Amino acid sequence: MRHAGEVPGLKIPENIVCVDCGGRCHLQSYPDPDEGFMPGDIVAYRCEDCLDRWDVEIDEDFVDPGP
Repeated sequence: MRHAGEVPGLKIPENIVCVDCGGRCHLQSYPDPDEGFMPGDIVAYRCEDCLDRWDVEIDEDFVDPGP
């Protein structure tokens, strides 16, 4: 998975699996340039197949483990 950019804070996935259709959802939110993504932030994802929007609250478990 790629990251939106190297900024401070949690590294979250740019893509997640759509709960409704199984398609790929893309991150629509941008991190705060000074703090990055932090626990408690709400980020939006949009599915490329069904176009559903998913708003996800970030916590310590919702991080990209990296390669």
